[in-house]
Amino acid sequence: MYRKTIFYFVLLCTFSLQAQNLQLHFDPRSSIHGDDTFDKNYFTATFEMFKPDKWGSTFMFVDADFNLSAGNVGLMYTEIARNFKINDFPLLPHIEYNGGLGLFEIGDNLGGYSIENAYLAGLSYPFQLGNAFMETYIAYKYNAFKEGSHDVQWTLTWVANFANNKITLSGFADFWTENKNKLNAGSDKKVVFLAEPQIWYNATSNLSLGSEVEVSSNFAGSNKAYICPTLAMKWNF
Repeated sequence: MYRKTIFYFVLLCTFSLQAQNLQLHFDPRSSIHGDDTFDKNYFTATFEMFKPDKWGSTFMFVDADFNLSAGNVGLMYTEIARNFKINDFPLLPHIEYNGGLGLFEIGDNLGGYSIENAYLAGLSYPFQLGNAFMETYIAYKYNAFKEGSHDVQWTLTWVANFANNKITLSGFADFWTENKNKLNAGSDKKVVFLAEPQIWYNATSNLSLGSEVEVSSNFAGSNKAYICPTLAMKWNF
């Protein structure tokens, strides 16, 4: 599961604040879509960190999927992003790195693979729409396939609190292009869509309970669309 934060841009101009959280998601995708499509249900743990400073803000997260036998970790994925503040200029230069490693099982044996690195550079624009704090960015994206893929990504993130901050709606939506054939730099392009809206009930200032719904198309080697909800808890440090 790929995930990115939706709280960091809310704090872009509040340089005295910083935040971290730890999430645990139960993903029942095999029960929903069948074991011919997804071979098992599994847990995903996510650690998120946001740190602003006078020059902008840094955000990172690490995902761990416990999707091997006996609940062992089968995938580690990370994103690191940096926004730069230039006085009162409304657009923020944005750079980002994505990548990871995975394992798969063949009988009693293990195989490994790499989630190809992606490097992004573009411009971000944070704004408020009613009760929602939002950010959008567009970036050039280099996918480090065997034959490099020169692409573009557009992202929208949002967060809104309701009921005296007891309910939080948040999430992101990504559109990006990449080569259909990762081994051929001249291959046709495909458009990948990934969105993960979340809803949280903030039981205390530290503990939240909720759900995330992964909506994807042409994602992670598939040419189909899937909807995969989770049951989740989050601890805010």
